[in-house]
Amino acid sequence: MGSTACEAISIITIVLYVCFFVMGFGPTPNILCSEIFPTRVRGLCVALCGLTFWIGNAFVSYTMPLMLKSTGLAGTFGVFAAVCVVSWAFVFTKVPETKGMPLEVIVEFFSFGVKQAEDN
Repeated sequence: MGSTACEAISIITIVLYVCFFVMGFGPTPNILCSEIFPTRVRGLCVALCGLTFWIGNAFVSYTMPLMLKSTGLAGTFGVFAAVCVVSWAFVFTKVPETKGMPLEVIVEFFSFGVKQAEDN
């Protein structure tokens, strides 16, 4: 396969990745942050979620060259793919659908575990 074909495939797969990420798992943390925290602390909690997001991005950016050297291209992307599969499974099985629910119901829904823990 020629160099131009490899470059084209690389660009196309990156664009597809970004499109699928934006339509799938990408907005999930931001949507959850805006729904699960009570109004009185929402601003601080959303800021902390954003900070965590950017720390995670920095971590991936700085560890990628190290992983490429130690595990090679296939191993690096294999690890990233495994993390994506685990993340997808977590969201699919543990994140509840809150579409169409009023804020009060969402707050009560997410505070159930807190009340249950306080009772014990």
